Amino acid sequence: MLLAQARTEAVLTLRNGEQVLLTVLIPVALLVALAVMEVIPVPEPRVGSAAARTFALAVISSAFTGQAIALGFDRRYGVLKRLAATALPRWLLVAGRVVAGLAVVAVQLVILSVTALLLGWRPPLSGLLWAVALVVLGALAFGALGVLLGGSLRAEVVLALANIVWFALLLVGGVALGVESLPPGVAAVVDLLPSAALAEGLHTALVDGAAPGLGPVAVLLAWGAVAAALAVRTTKLT
Repeated sequence: MLLAQARTEAVLTLRNGEQVLLTVLIPVALLVALAVMEVIPVPEPRVGSAAARTFALAVISSAFTGQAIALGFDRRYGVLKRLAATALPRWLLVAGRVVAGLAVVAVQLVILSVTALLLGWRPPLSGLLWAVALVVLGALAFGALGVLLGGSLRAEVVLALANIVWFALLLVGGVALGVESLPPGVAAVVDLLPSAALAEGLHTALVDGAAPGLGPVAVLLAWGAVAAALAVRTTKLT
């Protein structure tokens, strides 16, 4: 039942043109731009740094923005209410979305990895397991944030807020511009955001080949735990 539900959610996501644009095309375009163009300051090696940042953007796009919008409109059209009336337990509905989100993230990262390799990226093998762990942790944290947003507000509000937050995190959340490129006061705040924690952790793993440290992991765990606790209290089926 879990696999069937997850497969259905993943296929519906990948069939949606807007979702494909958000989860695949934009991250690939950003990867190429960051790796080739020198307009945006990117630490050397450029391709490795660009890959780490676009991996973080892919997780945010799929786990948070796509999840929130899909959940908001599923509530609006009564999809969740009808599914809750079937033999599927409520926990399985949530678990199916989580597994589907991880599957979509895996597809994104395969496409981005192939693109980065074609651009000359040579990832250190010692950091790959750390990167996988960070991606899973980031997907769970941003997935909880997506459920919190999409499960509590009207679909139109969710659509607007999810896209605004996505753009904000991309521009000043430590993704397109690293924390080191921001003013000191702003950087201190951005350091506490899950987007910056994920991007910096992936940079450490995929460029330096080292463990990300306790800071990024603690930030992702804290955001994920708080968002999940709030989502349990606020998520509505309709």
